Amino acid sequence: MGLGKHFEAEELERRPATVSELNEQIKIQLERGFATVWVEGEITNFHSASSGHWYFSLTDGQSLIKAACFRGQNFRIKFKPSDGLTVRCRGRVSVFEKRSEYQLIVESLEPVGEGALAIAFEQIKARLSAEGLFDSNLKRAIPKFPKRVGIITSPTGAAIHDILNVLTRRVRGISIMLIPTLVQGEQAADQIVRAIVVANRYNKQAKQSSKIDVLIVGRGGGSAEDLWAFNQEEVARAIRASEIPIISAVGHEIDFTIADFAADLRAPTPSAAAELVATAEAEISEKLSRLENHLKSSIRLKISRAKEQVHMLAPEVAFLETKANINSLKEHLNGLARAQITSIERKLRDAKAGLLKISSLLSPQYMQAKVRIDRRRLDFVSFRARAAAPRKLVNSREALERIAARLESLSPLSVLTRGYSIVQKENGTIVRSTKQVDKNEKLNVRLAEGSLTVEVVDKP
Repeated sequence: MGLGKHFEAEELERRPATVSELNEQIKIQLERGFATVWVEGEITNFHSASSGHWYFSLTDGQSLIKAACFRGQNFRIKFKPSDGLTVRCRGRVSVFEKRSEYQLIVESLEPVGEGALAIAFEQIKARLSAEGLFDSNLKRAIPKFPKRVGIITSPTGAAIHDILNVLTRRVRGISIMLIPTLVQGEQAADQIVRAIVVANRYNKQAKQSSKIDVLIVGRGGGSAEDLWAFNQEEVARAIRASEIPIISAVGHEIDFTIADFAADLRAPTPSAAAELVATAEAEISEKLSRLENHLKSSIRLKISRAKEQVHMLAPEVAFLETKANINSLKEHLNGLARAQITSIERKLRDAKAGLLKISSLLSPQYMQAKVRIDRRRLDFVSFRARAAAPRKLVNSREALERIAARLESLSPLSVLTRGYSIVQKENGTIVRSTKQVDKNEKLNVRLAEGSLTVEVVDKP
């Protein structure tokens, strides 16, 4: 390379970037390095613009970062942020190039801490209540003797063990269907909604004898943040849209969630929910026995009183002549009493026989067989889903590679790799004809790798 060209190349390397170019490079590096971040802090300077965008700052008491949550994202957030609330944000870091300021672009927002959660809870509750979502006339009756109970909860949590313990101890004739789901975390609300939809979809396809009669939706106790999935608006709407009656059983007796207000019935604990749907067979038999004894006692009492009245009237002179008639009436009365007792005893025996017949139909062996069939069906569906996922991923990747190849073939840079170049004036205008340039004019030549500055020595 000649000495003149060496100095020209050195000048190009020393060419300073413009402010816009520098900001653009900073933006690229920041967005690439902080594409997804979680930040927790207190909201300050909150402002809701007329455009629907939210602007605020997050602080931890020592540092502050500006944040923006645009209308296309904040409509999914079901509470209204305000100054002083501690929140957890998920988003990305970007640069507002005009003012050279970096900021957090918020994509999701969750309240943190008892105070913030309480405010968000009241906001959601008030809005849904105003819509009539909690009206008592929307509540459906819970079946007194359900044959199949669906349970939407974590398969590894304490709630499922408590429910199974109560059901297996109190009854033999109830079939249980577990629909597993997360019960806390960012994805929990979506999974709970999906589980309710799956249960209702199953009922539409199942035979009448296999339908789910009632759903228990819940989990064991925990902090307010742990229970927050059951305060999500989408969960409340899914509960209300369900065609299957739902019992909400979340946390402990003192815990209340939005799901409790939307459900057809609230149980203070998962164990209590199981007791509500599992009326013990022993209780039914005991109640029948009590009724039987009460009827017998009532009849005996009436007979005894009738006999006393007869004995009181017998010594009277007026009745001495009709003693035979009185004795006949007494015998007739005793006969009627015995017939009535016999009839009642026969009806009670028939009722007990019917109860025993129903109990035999709902034997543990029958229920266990049904559970095994349902488990095999669920395993088959899970296998098909896992098998389909890799195929779909491969198809998507191949489609993406085809599109990338087409874009690469259409790119002007690919043309440069074949030996072509782009000639531009110093103002950036692309030169397409010799008529556009003058003798001794300097031009920029862009190659596949690098660029040159040339001077027009001669032109035809």
